[in-house]
Amino acid sequence: MVMKFAVQCRGDQDSKEIKSKLKSYLAQFKMEYDEDEPDLCISVGGDGTLLEAFHRYVHRLDQTAFIGIHTGHLGFYADWIPKELEKLIIEIARTPFQVVEYPLLELTIRPNEYDKEHTYIALNEITVKTAEGSVVLDVEIKGEHFETFRGDGLCISTPSGSTAYNKALGGAIIHPSLEAFQITEMASINNRVFRTVGSPLILPKHHTAVLRPKNERTFMITIDHLTMAFNDVHSIQCRVAKERVRFARFRPFPFWKRVHDSFISDSRSEM
Repeated sequence: MVMKFAVQCRGDQDSKEIKSKLKSYLAQFKMEYDEDEPDLCISVGGDGTLLEAFHRYVHRLDQTAFIGIHTGHLGFYADWIPKELEKLIIEIARTPFQVVEYPLLELTIRPNEYDKEHTYIALNEITVKTAEGSVVLDVEIKGEHFETFRGDGLCISTPSGSTAYNKALGGAIIHPSLEAFQITEMASINNRVFRTVGSPLILPKHHTAVLRPKNERTFMITIDHLTMAFNDVHSIQCRVAKERVRFARFRPFPFWKRVHDSFISDSRSEM
């Protein structure tokens, strides 16, 4: 059976050259280039490029696996660098890849008329903000009121996305073997009148969080790199998605090594 592949490219000259080489060399190994139904999607760029690839094939996550070649400044999802291109091509052509699966986040936005809901899947996170003053939301967990949030917004992240915007907001880093999601505050208002828990919340797979607006606002909701405006929002439901993202692995690259390599300078090498 012929393996089909596609390449998602960032668009700079170096990434374009790598894409061209991938298409040419893999064709010599009798692999088929297919942008519609690939078995393997190769992302060439940074994490943003892989997010674009993920949303391009979000409708076939059980059939398409992803692998990244890092040509940007930060490639948390990328296993390979350009100088390893020939080695990667040989691995893809000759070695059946192992699959590592990460949990995802499902977001359902329901309008007040309740006749048309919108459901999305996120690899990294979703954020809820407004351009009209503070965000005011009732936060429910498992159907019970937990708190009323007032502040700049909320970030709801996956375990793999916990190293992105969530980390910048002071959220915890969660290993992606844990099926969970995290809710992290953005500049909450806490005084004698308004009070939130003030800490990130980590919810397991069987828990659902629902955000209910307390006032009429146009909400700016991001799903990874995509931003959309929603009016007349009745509720925003968040939970671990039934779908999972599949990454192709040709060599070990432990999660904590990714965290170390991405964020920590190894001072031992400087001694």
